[in-house]
Amino acid sequence: MTELRTPDTAQPAEGQPSEGAPPVRKTRQSRAGVTYPRLGLVGWLRWSWRQLTSMRTALILLFLLAVASVPGSFIPQQGVNASAVQQYYVTHPALAPWLNRLGLFNVFAAPWFAAIYLLLFLSLAGCVVPRTIRLARTARALPPPAPRNLARLPSSARLETTLSPDQALAAATTMLSRRRFRMRSSDDWVSAEKGHRREAGNLLFHLALLGVLVSIGLGGVFGYKANRLLVEGNTFADTVTNLDVYHPGRLVSPGDLAPFTMTLNRFNASYVTTGIDRGQPAAFNAQVSYSSKPGAPTRGYDLQVNHPLVVDGVRVFLIGHGFAPVFRITDGAGQVVFNQPVPFIAAETSTYTSEGVIKVPDARPQQLGFIGVFLPTTVSEDGRLESVFPAALNPMVSLVSYAGNLGLDSGVPQSVYQLNTAAMHRLPISPQPLAPGQSIKLPNGDGTLTFTGYRQWISLAITYDPGQMPALLSAIAALAGLLLSFFVRRRRVFVRARAAGDGRTIVHIGGLARSDASGGFETEFAELTQKLRSSLTQKEGE
Repeated sequence: MTELRTPDTAQPAEGQPSEGAPPVRKTRQSRAGVTYPRLGLVGWLRWSWRQLTSMRTALILLFLLAVASVPGSFIPQQGVNASAVQQYYVTHPALAPWLNRLGLFNVFAAPWFAAIYLLLFLSLAGCVVPRTIRLARTARALPPPAPRNLARLPSSARLETTLSPDQALAAATTMLSRRRFRMRSSDDWVSAEKGHRREAGNLLFHLALLGVLVSIGLGGVFGYKANRLLVEGNTFADTVTNLDVYHPGRLVSPGDLAPFTMTLNRFNASYVTTGIDRGQPAAFNAQVSYSSKPGAPTRGYDLQVNHPLVVDGVRVFLIGHGFAPVFRITDGAGQVVFNQPVPFIAAETSTYTSEGVIKVPDARPQQLGFIGVFLPTTVSEDGRLESVFPAALNPMVSLVSYAGNLGLDSGVPQSVYQLNTAAMHRLPISPQPLAPGQSIKLPNGDGTLTFTGYRQWISLAITYDPGQMPALLSAIAALAGLLLSFFVRRRRVFVRARAAGDGRTIVHIGGLARSDASGGFETEFAELTQKLRSSLTQKEGE
């Protein structure tokens, strides 16, 4: 006859601590109440370390790290898109300096972000490493001895057989071994345990989190990020002097940069021309040619959004584009002092109305400067010119002219996208739209400006991150650890056999699951009981 008991919750005796509860530190009693011992410096340090290495603190720090990363997703970052940061200063002149003081234009290199990152690393390390050491020590530990009264366990059953106690225990040992239980036996009992991989999965997950943090740190120390604006027909080399923005890692020197060169041969941008999505981008393609090092063969590549070019582990991303009107300027002495494209930055991305400045320090008799607006598809609305489509279907440029001292020799660095007019005066000429090939004659014999056409430019993000692959492997390991933690149950099964005195043997089987949040151990225990009954019956028939 078999007796099965359903799981119940064992209540601890009054005044006794429950199973798994931390030990209660005894305190001294006095008439005034409970008095606690003074911790002292070492005690406070130990208390602080325990608080830092608790799982609760690690979760709080992980949440803070996620919240701290949010500004980097909607505020332009200096290391990703420097031109967008410059434009942010133009459109938000009062707010941008405050954001810069808080480090929000370079979130992931800010000191406060590094503080959260380091505290999280210390918290996880202090929490996981000791547990890993303990797991390694107990990985080969045998199951505990079987309790004396198995009927008190959450799941239990009673079987009877004509076999001797030794034969019954041998049958139970064989059955549990085939089910891959770790075994321990004595004269009248058998103890089995299964599911150690659950704790291993839990530790694997936390070690993988450490691996992710280490990988991020590896990229921050040995990696670098850079930006480059490249106009059609131009070439650049991956050197510090040829990069517009350069953010090296702590241990990166200029000689560590990959020695590749790249030329932008042509850029094509296509847009939706009809429907409610008119003007939305359809495809961006940059036809580039590159050489991995001096003397290496030149290869072509179709650079697209989210399809970076990879050269010696360096990834080159296409992150933006715009127009670069080409101007030819003749000064008052009749000399051509300027003949090149000037990148204009889009102030309105839906129509690519762009703004830019032209600086001509070599003009004579006085230096010249221009502030301009480029309109890709120009139309007149109520006497006002504006662009209605992002493609260059009817390109025009309108300029405001200045003459005087550009201030380039003052020693104060200037942005190429801003014109310092403090020592300049506006020329008495009204802004007028210029189509390709048209010119304006500057007053007072200061020269002539001709808008000869336009080229397109692309913005490149150049990144080298040696921690990218370790981070991917760590993320896969973390996912595997989670799966082990969720789907593996830690459970124990005990079997005792004793002679009844009338030629029969009483076999008690009991079990409990140490972690069974999803349920299912009752079914497994019933199957084990049925398997044991079948094994005993089979042995009796032999």
